[in-house]
Amino acid sequence: MGTATFQTLKERAAVHFWITKPRIVELLLATAVPTLFLASGGMPPLMPTIAVLVGGTAAAASANTFNSVYDRDIDAQMHRTGSRPVAAGMVSVRAGLIQAFILGIVSVLTLGLLTNWLAAFLGFLAIVMYAVGYTILLKRNTPQNIVWGGAAGCMPVLIAWGAVTGSLNATAGVLFLVVFFWTPAHYWPLAIRYREDYARVGVPMLPVVAPPIRVTRNIVIYAVAMVVFSLILIPVAPMGWLYAIAAVLLGAWFTGSAMKLWLLVRRGTDDYVDLEKPAMRVFHGSITYLALLFLFIGLSPFIG
Repeated sequence: MGTATFQTLKERAAVHFWITKPRIVELLLATAVPTLFLASGGMPPLMPTIAVLVGGTAAAASANTFNSVYDRDIDAQMHRTGSRPVAAGMVSVRAGLIQAFILGIVSVLTLGLLTNWLAAFLGFLAIVMYAVGYTILLKRNTPQNIVWGGAAGCMPVLIAWGAVTGSLNATAGVLFLVVFFWTPAHYWPLAIRYREDYARVGVPMLPVVAPPIRVTRNIVIYAVAMVVFSLILIPVAPMGWLYAIAAVLLGAWFTGSAMKLWLLVRRGTDDYVDLEKPAMRVFHGSITYLALLFLFIGLSPFIG
């Protein structure tokens, strides 16, 4: 009986854990943690580090839980998301909302009590931007959903900077813009792969409503803008030689991969089905790009 109870509790905990979309949380922390080092000019203080790790994780998990609850109807109809716990009926709407609110409260209190109320406000704002701004207002209503809604995913760098310094400055703004322009270049290739899913549920992701030439051109434009701001960071922060070299090389590599996708269309590959595999290479490459760029951001106070 004891073993059976443990298995039931374990399974329940697991489905509540997956509602938070932990892979997205990991990616957000990959930008927040290096920002702690840059804002501190070296090793960050213990309390801000704990606060950002706990409070930042709770904020992202809260926003993702709200998203899982609200989008349960369309998630259930999409191949990529049909097995998500709320969509599959493994977690009730009530339980999901309770979880989301508790995580949000934990986030705000952790950031506010361990660091400052600017960081706490930014954590709260991130939740509202994603849960209300993106999920409710933008996602189902405009092909610009991921552009403006993606701003919520830029908030971890501001939260981390505010937690350490108690204020925001130009460096924090540039870091925000790097992630802001990265987001569409990251997500539109994935939307190419799952275009039919989005079309089926009426979500107007750009590949659903626009031809391949426009989508791939926009991916290149946003990738270039992202790289430009990653280079602007060099004099603004300022950054050292190690980051400068990494930003140039990583930017050239990722922009080149985005341009290859665009050139495929220019040369006549005008069917989204034929673009799925190369688009997914750009998608996975974007994750590698962001992780490595912020790794060098975190290393810059120590090297160069």
